[in-house]
Amino acid sequence: MNNFDDIFESAAASGQPGTRSRWQVRQQRNRENAYAMIDAALEEISQGKGDVPGYLDIQSRFDRYSARNVLLVQKQRPTATRLGDKKYWREQGVAVLRAELRKPVIILEAGREYTRDDGSVGQYYNAKEVYDISQTTGRDQVQPQVSVDGRLLLKALISRSPAPIQVVDTLPDGRGAVFNQEQGAIQVRRGMDAANIFRSVSLELCHVDLKLQTVGYSRSEDGYKAYCASYLLCKKYGIDVRSYDLSGIQGVLAGKELREIAGELSDIKETASAISARMSRALEQNRQSKSKEQGR
Repeated sequence: MNNFDDIFESAAASGQPGTRSRWQVRQQRNRENAYAMIDAALEEISQGKGDVPGYLDIQSRFDRYSARNVLLVQKQRPTATRLGDKKYWREQGVAVLRAELRKPVIILEAGREYTRDDGSVGQYYNAKEVYDISQTTGRDQVQPQVSVDGRLLLKALISRSPAPIQVVDTLPDGRGAVFNQEQGAIQVRRGMDAANIFRSVSLELCHVDLKLQTVGYSRSEDGYKAYCASYLLCKKYGIDVRSYDLSGIQGVLAGKELREIAGELSDIKETASAISARMSRALEQNRQSKSKEQGR
């Protein structure tokens, strides 16, 4: 009689269906925990108990993170300033502290796409373990502060603006800038300092970007998204944000469905990211131009 035991032994060794590695089990557990934390965070916001200003501060520090990943960071390590996996930190010449290895921050990273039964395309997400710099041997490193000349920053802000900029002597209610729908232009009041110009113009740019990307955009109902996106831009580029009052944002989101809240947080993030991307390109072009001039 033939011995068929080798069939099962080879299947186990090759990882065929029916066997699950410790990594797979950990992946599933982390992924399930991540989705549960996201739902819990959105539920808190819907119930009026969430910390939306705190969420925005984290989003400003991790501007490339999705809204859901920012909610995950807020749930697990809200004081985080710089996150990376173990490989990333090794490449930086530092290591995750032994005592912190069991305390990763779980985020979700896009995996491969798949086709659903109805023909639509879905996206798999993998759970990724990352650590804040405070959890590494580099925790005492001083992070370099990058400052940009105010004039250069304003030029970058209006670079490739979706609406032309007009300078005027006065605006209603002492406003610093306003989008004039009749003229299709952002009007900016003369005589302001760089910080006030940035705050005023960034807000109107966010309104315009949202209007272009959102069907049925209403400034009165959806304007808080532009306000929050402007806040994110100011935080990113070192503009004073003490004049921003975020106390009412929580009330705007309270009572909404979880999916709707997630979508609106994503709108805020994507609006700020689109303007920031234009600014980054303009600042990089300026840097390259200066480098060429210095090399002559």
